[in-house]
Amino acid sequence: MFIIVVIAIVIALLFDFLNGMNDAANSIATIVATKVLSPLKAVLWAAFFNFIAYFLFGVHVANTIGKGIVEPVIVDEFLILSSLVGAVLWVYACTKFGMPISVSHALIGGLIGPTIIKAQGFSMLISSGIFKVLLFIVLSPLIGFLLGFIIMAITLHFSRNSIPSKVDKKFRYLQLFSSAIFSLGHGSNDAQKTMGIIAILLYSYKKNTLGLPDVEFSIPGWVIFVCYLTISLGTITGGWSVIKTLGAKLTDLKPVGGFCAETAGALTIIGSSLGGIPVSTTHTITGSIIGVGITKRFSAVRWGLTTHIVGAWILTIPATAIMSALVYMIIRFFT
Repeated sequence: MFIIVVIAIVIALLFDFLNGMNDAANSIATIVATKVLSPLKAVLWAAFFNFIAYFLFGVHVANTIGKGIVEPVIVDEFLILSSLVGAVLWVYACTKFGMPISVSHALIGGLIGPTIIKAQGFSMLISSGIFKVLLFIVLSPLIGFLLGFIIMAITLHFSRNSIPSKVDKKFRYLQLFSSAIFSLGHGSNDAQKTMGIIAILLYSYKKNTLGLPDVEFSIPGWVIFVCYLTISLGTITGGWSVIKTLGAKLTDLKPVGGFCAETAGALTIIGSSLGGIPVSTTHTITGSIIGVGITKRFSAVRWGLTTHIVGAWILTIPATAIMSALVYMIIRFFT
């Protein structure tokens, strides 16, 4: 079974890489849209701060994913493999078609599907952990929206008598700071989801296959480093169609708006990471951008596109749960 564990770890890192690709848009869409940095420089900037998160944050989110969604006792290498395959298929398809979906929720849905099949019901799901995730599907974009609106309104109030060109120039530099902080938040939350998956896989292998009764759940240092490195490499490649969707199609952004959206998103994500809550960076930055856009006028936001994005959010957990459950049944049929 060791070969299955190795394959599952490789697919987990592929998922981490795709996470960086899809969510690159979250950290750099605004600085690309406002032409503060070129797309290439922007993804390198974001990737650097994704990796720096390795040295600054704990592993609270990884612990939640590893032992807060499904009971660790039911986990085996086939369940994790199925979870990852289902999540990777969904994330790849959405990235290809430019939909900024929640990569973290794809992973959580991927865990839920095979667990229900293996347990023949819902008994092995941890309802409190899943409820927390579902709650923040609603709360994270709302918090991002409110903070984006408030920060933008305050900024506009204090710069109302300033020359627009000077305001624009000042916030072009400030956007570099806000984008860096958002990228730190992205690294602190999203890379840890893959850490949690690999850690629970190793825990299960040691306990169930190797028969080590006293093994404790923990996040090995090499897992932390490799996951941060992989998500950074994914960010470097950039999900360009997703960047275009968030940065240019949702609303028209100036540097001041980009700064306010990124600051609002960063505050929400870093706060959630410190609390061990696996939130969606996509949901958060989308809410923040809408909050900034609506300070101009209600029609400044393209609500038709927003509806499509929200639809993809709603579908993510059930879609990946179904896909990963089917993968699990196929794997178990042949093994």
